[in-house]
Amino acid sequence: MNLTRYAWLSIAAAIVTIAMKSAAYFLTGSVGLLSDALESVVNLVAAVIALAMLVLAARPADEDHAYGHTKAEYFSSGAEGALILAAAISICWTAIERLLHPQEIEKVGLGLIISVLASGVNFWVARVLLRAAKQYRSITLEADSRHLMTDVWTSGGVLVAVGAVAVTGWQKLDPIIALGVAANIIWSGVQLMKRSAHGLLDVGISEEDRAAVDAVLERYRTRGIEFHALRTRQSGSRPFIAFHVLVPPEWTVVRGHDLLEEIEADIGAAIPRAHVFTHLEPLGDARSDEDVLLSRGL
Repeated sequence: MNLTRYAWLSIAAAIVTIAMKSAAYFLTGSVGLLSDALESVVNLVAAVIALAMLVLAARPADEDHAYGHTKAEYFSSGAEGALILAAAISICWTAIERLLHPQEIEKVGLGLIISVLASGVNFWVARVLLRAAKQYRSITLEADSRHLMTDVWTSGGVLVAVGAVAVTGWQKLDPIIALGVAANIIWSGVQLMKRSAHGLLDVGISEEDRAAVDAVLERYRTRGIEFHALRTRQSGSRPFIAFHVLVPPEWTVVRGHDLLEEIEADIGAAIPRAHVFTHLEPLGDARSDEDVLLSRGL
């Protein structure tokens, strides 16, 4: 699986949209369109960071990183969130200045056409990245795709505002909309940074994946097998799942081992790329019940 091709696609799209949106700004002088162009600059920087982190995350496990490098993806989404906040501050500064000193917008028609085409590029790339993010469970591609889609909606608001300024002649509407764009960008940045922090803190797998694990285990419970101490974490695109399997004490080691292999294979089929850890214990042993406590061994 090579996800870097999607990062290169995002980089190419960012370069194209920066050129188009900058042209729209210089033609019109609209601070709203300027805010749109600045967000595309953020898209470019974020895409470059995403490329670097995807390359790092794809590296295999080694002696110093026994669980791989998949957490590198969280640095990408966190950095993107920080860049988004920086862009929002820049937009606010420019918008407030323009609100205090309104300026007439020029060549609105041509500027809007260019911006619409740029938004079309972002929309198409965002859909491609989102499909890849779901297929490969990549938070980096998901963050990039959702940021681009936010950019599309932001651009839509800016285009409406610029059109309204041209019709009404109310020049202050342009910076007001730019401030609204900045607020939307801030919300997006905070959400990305929050999710990145959760990933670095070993947040559990998604509810959908947890339900898939429960469904697999339930099939074995009907055969008299019990489970406890189920613990999960999501590391970039890789889920980690650990639990204890309780079997009748008279079972042989070979029979128990064969069961564990079967269960791990079933979970791997239900959740692609899952890393499953199992531990065999005898049913009815009081010491087994102590392992349910999350604080055990800490």
